[in-house]
Amino acid sequence: MKVMIIGANGQLGSDLCRAFQDTQVIPLTHANIEIGNINSVKGVFNKYRPNMVINTAAYVRVDDCESNRDKAFLVNALGARNVAAAAQELGAKLVHISTDYVFGGEKDHPITPYTEFDLPIPPNVYGQSKLAGENLVTHLCLKHFIARTSGLFGVAGASGKGGNFVETVLRLAKERDELRVVNDQVFSPTYTKDLAKKIAQLITTEYYGIFHITNRGACSWYEFAKEILRLAGLNTPVIPVTSNQYPQKARRPGYSVLGNYHLRLLGMDDMRPWQEALVDYMKEKGHIK
Repeated sequence: MKVMIIGANGQLGSDLCRAFQDTQVIPLTHANIEIGNINSVKGVFNKYRPNMVINTAAYVRVDDCESNRDKAFLVNALGARNVAAAAQELGAKLVHISTDYVFGGEKDHPITPYTEFDLPIPPNVYGQSKLAGENLVTHLCLKHFIARTSGLFGVAGASGKGGNFVETVLRLAKERDELRVVNDQVFSPTYTKDLAKKIAQLITTEYYGIFHITNRGACSWYEFAKEILRLAGLNTPVIPVTSNQYPQKARRPGYSVLGNYHLRLLGMDDMRPWQEALVDYMKEKGHIK
């Protein structure tokens, strides 16, 4: 069994490589494959002929997507299409990683988590391009799993974003007298180690379709920052602010909590609370004992 992991040096990709350590893994980075180029994708797939493919590659800089729409759709939509078509040609199973930002564009914010059966309405170009990629995967690859997730933090850090929120908060807390963090964007923080383990379990099944995979529970970025500093024993004040006080190019959803409904229906939702996952992460990084 050969598992191809696209984006193997990223935050999630690194944990996926560890989750499949007892399997033949084909780890690919941007230097090995350009998913926006169909010839590059076909050449790599024909060379390695994988049985399973996990595509973590994406253009994830949310604000940059607003001003670089073409790149967002080239990578997140057409890139997803190219990988899906190549996987279908080989009869390989495909896991495509997507985002909570396909939701949150409606006027009235929900008070219950989004399920896989809710209608996505993306609030920004990043979400729009990722939803387009989802749709292409759905239509082009029969054996597909679309894994939507949220607020990732992992030991390797996100290469496309220069780290992750946890590390940024800890660094700034030591550099500044106070932190100002938005308190009106609610989501589900997710540890990439937990996500990778669930993907490794899911891909062995034939439960194809869309899955929400996040750690249990929800919080605002402000609440997340407060818990990070509490665990680290840092007393830097954290000031809650609104999104209007922290303007960004791309509009973020006020609520994008994902419910692991499909997993729950299958009896597979054993994802732990995000607070427990955060403790595990901070121990592994050496921030706490």
